[in-house]
Amino acid sequence: MRFSIITLFPEMFPGVVGHSILGRAVRNNLLEIALIALRDHARDRHRTVDDTPFGGGPGMVIKADVLERALLGIDQWREAHVVYLSPKGGRFCQADAIRLSGCGHVILLCGHYEGVDDRFVAQYVDEEISLGDFVLTGGEVAAMAVVDAVARLVPGVLGDAESFRNDSFFQGMLDHPHYTRPASWRVAGGAEVLAVPEVLLSGNHGAIERWRRRQAWLHTWIRRPDLLASARLTREERRLVDALKQDMERLSLEERQFLD
Repeated sequence: MRFSIITLFPEMFPGVVGHSILGRAVRNNLLEIALIALRDHARDRHRTVDDTPFGGGPGMVIKADVLERALLGIDQWREAHVVYLSPKGGRFCQADAIRLSGCGHVILLCGHYEGVDDRFVAQYVDEEISLGDFVLTGGEVAAMAVVDAVARLVPGVLGDAESFRNDSFFQGMLDHPHYTRPASWRVAGGAEVLAVPEVLLSGNHGAIERWRRRQAWLHTWIRRPDLLASARLTREERRLVDALKQDMERLSLEERQFLD
C-alpha cells in the first residue's frame, strides 16, 4: 500500500514511519510512504506557499496552484484517494481506517495556517478527515495517526492478524482488559495486592473467551454506550445489556472492580 503525504514539514515524519511496526513494514515492502515537501513546488525565490485571505481576516491560506503542482507531481495520483486533514472533515473512526486500508494509494494533504484554498479542495480532494472536535497547529499529527491506523490493517503489517481483530472498535466494541506477569502485584508503598482474574489462569480457553467477550461489552456499555447500537452482539449479550441498563446490581463485585 502507498501513502503520499503533502506537507510543509516532511522532517516531522521519519521518527514515526521509520520505526517499530511501520518501519518494519516499509523495509519489508508492505508499505511505501512518500513525503512531498510543499515548498519544493513554490516558484518564487522565497518558496512562498501561502498568501493572505481574500475578504480580510487573520492568518494565511495555502495557495491552490502550489498544492496542484505538488499533487500532479505524484505518480499515478489520479488513481489515488485524496484526503485533506481538516477540522472541518468527518470524524475519523475505525470504520474509516478499514475502508482506507482497501485503497491501493492514499494521498494525505496536511493543512496549516487558516487552511487551504477551497478551490483546490473542490477540484481535487475526495474526502476531508478530522481526528476530533479540536484544532491542531497543522495536519501532520493527524496524518501520522491516519497512516498508523490504516497501515496496521494491511495484510502482513502486523505479525498476527488477530491482533487488530480484537482491537477496540474493530467489532463495534471496546477491547477487553489485558494482564501479564506477575499474577499478583503489590502496589508500591501499600499493602494491597492486585490479582489477575482467576479465569485467565485457568487454561480453559472457552471460559477465557467468554470472559473477554463479556468484559468487552461491559466496558463498552460503561464507557461508550453509543457504540452498542451498532455492535455485533449475540442475543444473550443484547439481553444482558438491556438488563444492565435497568439494574447495575447485575454486575459482580469482580466486574465492578475492573470497570472502576
